[in-house]
Amino acid sequence: MERKAAEKGLSTQELYEKRQSKAKPILKEFKTWLDDMVKVTPPQGLLGKAVSYSLTQWRRVSGHINHGIAKPDNNYTENAIRPFVLGRKNWLFNATPEGTRASAALYSLIETAKANGIEPAAYLKYILENLLTAMTKDDFRELLSQYIDPSLLQIKP
Repeated sequence: MERKAAEKGLSTQELYEKRQSKAKPILKEFKTWLDDMVKVTPPQGLLGKAVSYSLTQWRRVSGHINHGIAKPDNNYTENAIRPFVLGRKNWLFNATPEGTRASAALYSLIETAKANGIEPAAYLKYILENLLTAMTKDDFRELLSQYIDPSLLQIKP
């Protein structure tokens, strides 16, 4: 249902209404099943642990149905932090605190550019070409990805 709603480009209100009519009854039925299973399933078994965990996390599992803007998963967050997770082992070999700060700054620039819909390589090229001429606080602010005109970021051969 979520995928189809995204493909149709439903508004947040339309998505909320769809969740109320489609997802809410399914989640209600699942919650009833969990409540019944917790009474008859040994708590130390795998199923018992899964049922118990689902019940303790129920507010988080079902919270998205009360909003049209919330997502039922955390894929966006997982994708955003993936570069950090992959880079974590590399950071162990930063020889100095300055190197660590430089890595963190670079990752911050790249991820902020991505979050603002800007291609990171073009953005970094633009920053490096314009950083030396930035003198004032406003000049530096204009280099931040959220304030930059994307048409300035065309990579030229």
